[in-house]
Amino acid sequence: MRRILLVTAILMANVLTMSAAKKSVINRIEPTDWYVGMKNPQVQLMVYGQGIRDVQDVTTDYPGVTIDSLVRLDSPNYLLIYMNLSKAQPGTMQLTFKGGTIKGAKGVKVPYQLKAREMKGEERIGFTNADVLYMLMPDRFAQGANHPKQIKGMRPYVEDRSKPSLRHGGDLNGIREHLDYFKELGVTALWFTPVLENDSPDSPNGYSTYHGYATTDYYKVDPRFGTNEDYRRLCDEAHQKGLKIVMDMIFNHSGFEHPWTQDMPSKDWLNTPEWLTEQKSGRDPMTGYTANSDGSEPAKSAYLQTSYKLTPIVDPYASKVDMKETVEGWFVPSMPDLNQHNPHLMRYLIQNSIWWIETVGINGIRMDTYPYAYADAMAQWMKELDEEYPNFNTVGETWVTEPAYTAAWQKDSKLSAHNSYLKTVMDFSFFDKLNQAKNEETDPWWNGLNRLYGSFVYDYLYPNPSSVMAFIENHDTDRFLGEGRDTLALKQALALLLTVNRIPQLYYGTEVLMNGTKAVTDGNVRCDFPGGFPGDEHNCFTREGRTKAEQSMFQWTSRLLHWRQNNDVIIRGTQTQFIPYKGVYVIARQYQGKTALTVLNGTSQPATLEVERYAEVIGSTAKAKDVLTGRYFDLSKNLDLKPRQSLVLEY
Repeated sequence: MRRILLVTAILMANVLTMSAAKKSVINRIEPTDWYVGMKNPQVQLMVYGQGIRDVQDVTTDYPGVTIDSLVRLDSPNYLLIYMNLSKAQPGTMQLTFKGGTIKGAKGVKVPYQLKAREMKGEERIGFTNADVLYMLMPDRFAQGANHPKQIKGMRPYVEDRSKPSLRHGGDLNGIREHLDYFKELGVTALWFTPVLENDSPDSPNGYSTYHGYATTDYYKVDPRFGTNEDYRRLCDEAHQKGLKIVMDMIFNHSGFEHPWTQDMPSKDWLNTPEWLTEQKSGRDPMTGYTANSDGSEPAKSAYLQTSYKLTPIVDPYASKVDMKETVEGWFVPSMPDLNQHNPHLMRYLIQNSIWWIETVGINGIRMDTYPYAYADAMAQWMKELDEEYPNFNTVGETWVTEPAYTAAWQKDSKLSAHNSYLKTVMDFSFFDKLNQAKNEETDPWWNGLNRLYGSFVYDYLYPNPSSVMAFIENHDTDRFLGEGRDTLALKQALALLLTVNRIPQLYYGTEVLMNGTKAVTDGNVRCDFPGGFPGDEHNCFTREGRTKAEQSMFQWTSRLLHWRQNNDVIIRGTQTQFIPYKGVYVIARQYQGKTALTVLNGTSQPATLEVERYAEVIGSTAKAKDVLTGRYFDLSKNLDLKPRQSLVLEY
């Protein structure tokens, strides 16, 4: 309570001060505050205000603070202040702006808070392969008490749960109120799709930015999700329950309604910025296009669309035009492509990630569309983050299904001429091969579970295979179950995902058989979690509210997740895989005399585990326990397997 009152007082003081400053052309400063004691003592302040560029001088007499430089950008409405805080102590400093548009000999004084860090950088612990990440969309998971009907000051939007592509009204308090559900399930880290403000109006075509990937304020939680204080409270209570929080960020692009798009700080702040001159008003906020008076689509002469082909980044024969389309093309017309080669923009983004780590205590970052941004700039960010927070972790979305491509992006890879410093990459090969295999029979050659075997073969390419994130589905893919409920295939997928040498990631609702495809819209794989919203008759948060099939799947998944927690065999163990033999795929994890054996029958027919073939990992073991059922098996003789049966044996 004491901290809450202090924060409230500081916020009120800042609001009152900035309100007064606004009359003197200063609208806001980002970051909103900063921290002393950082390894990099310099901080960039971006000052917004009408004509602020023409201020002649900015000074401070705060002990230990020096102003290194003022940077005047192309737009008259921005000013960058670079300060050195190497000798500063926590407190509230005064910045004095004089000259230019600031009238009066005394100038304008603006307070700026310097905070003490809660812990050293090395004490910030990120997610590892000891964790299981649970990915969810705040708009679609749960709605907390006192959810606002409408937020004043935001562009027009509608919350309509009957429309899959409009907002549904989930929020951060809804997630916080269900933290015990995650504990019961057995996951250890929560990854939310972006929570920052996405103040784009709903599209006439019935779409909104509920997904969060079109940021319009990098220092503010979207008010429809809650406040910065709500986010901090969620993180604090999650930590108290042993849950980590992973924040989704986007450096590649912003939302069209961000102030930078309306008034670019400098001519090179965005890639292909000339597109903006054609799209300033009357545009569809989702397509980005402004219709002609007759309703026809306008010319797109200045627009450069990304090819979505990520291969030019590593292609030794890549053409300039292909490279340009990949990294400088806009992801979609409604999301302006940021130019990370502008050093001031990149400094802003780097600081923003540090600010969220310090301010709310996140345990990791998932970076969206990682290879679409300039690789050297992203490496600079990762290097600085690693120096400040050596035990923190970041995972980059690297959507190519070839292991060699993914491995080239991992920190210290010998496959790349330049170090990315990115500790964790996403295993799209695992996702791709598994989703092919589920529809196939495992034959003696390439099909079925042979695809997974063939993917793991290339783990020698990764500098650190245990820091690769694997998944079977996410918010951008069809649900693993498609339109069906094939629990045999799902159990095989989860048994493999949760026992191999990877950081596993689950997608919300899989544990209660949520399904769907993207055939009509992405919204159909981002459905509301049953029971998360007022009026839901079906409640999957409780045992009583689940159907028999949902409870069976939840219980099976929970048992495996809890068994995995703090299990050194899975976290630290070696991995041995066997070529699928007569339809059966076997992977062993071993550590200090203990073994976990994952056995999958990859066919729709009965099969046999011929134990002699696996003698090197079974040894003289006579009995093994199936952690999924509690049943014991005699490993001194062959095991009969049912069609698509999954076993996770420990001995």
